[in-house]
Amino acid sequence: MNDRPEPPIWAKGPLVALICAVILIVGALAVFILPLFKKPPEQTETPERTLAVEAVEVRSGTYPVLITGFGDVRALNRVTIAPEVSGRITTVHPDLELGEVIPADAVLFKIDPTRYIAAREEASAQVAARESTIARLRTQEQLDSARLLTLDRNEELMRSQFERVLNLYTNDSVGTKAAVESAERSYNNAVDQAAILRRSVELYPVQIREAQSALQSARAMLVRAEYDVERCEVRVPFDARVTSVNLEPDQVVPMGNPVLTLANDAVLEIQVPLDSRDAREWLKFDHQAESRTAWFHKLTPVECVIRWTESRETHAWKGELHRVVRFDPETRTLSVAIRVTAEQALTGSPGALPLTEGMFCHVEIPGRPLENVFRVPRTAVSFENTVFVDVNGRLRTTPVSVARVAGESAYISSGISEGDRVIITRLAAPLENSLLSVALREKEK
Repeated sequence: MNDRPEPPIWAKGPLVALICAVILIVGALAVFILPLFKKPPEQTETPERTLAVEAVEVRSGTYPVLITGFGDVRALNRVTIAPEVSGRITTVHPDLELGEVIPADAVLFKIDPTRYIAAREEASAQVAARESTIARLRTQEQLDSARLLTLDRNEELMRSQFERVLNLYTNDSVGTKAAVESAERSYNNAVDQAAILRRSVELYPVQIREAQSALQSARAMLVRAEYDVERCEVRVPFDARVTSVNLEPDQVVPMGNPVLTLANDAVLEIQVPLDSRDAREWLKFDHQAESRTAWFHKLTPVECVIRWTESRETHAWKGELHRVVRFDPETRTLSVAIRVTAEQALTGSPGALPLTEGMFCHVEIPGRPLENVFRVPRTAVSFENTVFVDVNGRLRTTPVSVARVAGESAYISSGISEGDRVIITRLAAPLENSLLSVALREKEK
């Protein structure tokens, strides 16, 4: 038995070494020769992607500006009725209810006039008494003036008689001392009577003036009493709509306590707050009109369109721009008033409601026009104020200046030129210089 181990393969001789070398050479040749038999892939051209867009060819023009705002309709004139006298209500108009319209000069209500009629009669009697007193004083003045002439003459006679008796007694010793004293007493009495009556006559003008003052006061009381009687009946000052009522028959009302509120719908007014920038740039002020106060110039009256927000298409009316009402520094708004007559408020679409107090409306106010601007759809302008323009079939981003945005339109004052094709299709981050397939939309008029 042979227990010796097998020799290794490299020990078996030159033949094995040759076989290994051949295998290595064949593998190396396969690595270099096989790629020569492989065909390269066919090459295909990728076409450039085209953006299909709509565009509009812009032309400059002049466009009207509409300044818009919202406001409530209110009656221009409103009056609160408060009795000018107190008393019990005896009569009330049958239509004195909320929302009813009462014609002008109709009696709204009556207050019991009994005590006011009595006061009028008393004042009338006072006037008559004062007039009678004045007449009596004037008559008495005439009588006393005539009587004073007699007393003056009698005083002169008594003086002559006294001087004659005194002269005879003193110079000629004719008569007696008693006769002289008697003549002196008669003369003194005549002087006293004339003096007393003269003072009375001199006081008559003063007494008459006092009586005239009293008469004037009495007449004033009579006027007031007559006014109170008239104010017991309260009438409508105009064709009035009742907006509030707090009145019942037999109710006792105090003087000055409001019981009714009436609105005059002959003229309506809408106060519309506007952005102060819009007001500054577009409102039409009459700068030629002379102004002496530090306030806004008068507004140029222009016809405005008023639309009810509940139904803008079917409920529209005309009004007129009237005035600037106020400026609010906190909100930086300028409020203007639009006036609408009753005829305008009733003129609307067939079957439509009239314009009435309380409606919340959208108002369109014509402003100064935009000149030499380009109008494009609002969506064509980005929030960065840029537009996409078709330049030789390629997309180009162009910055622009937007003069105004109104409704669905934007008005561009610079950045584009006549005949430029502005892309109006919404594009989300397109590549600059992209190839375009443009469909031109007809320009809006």
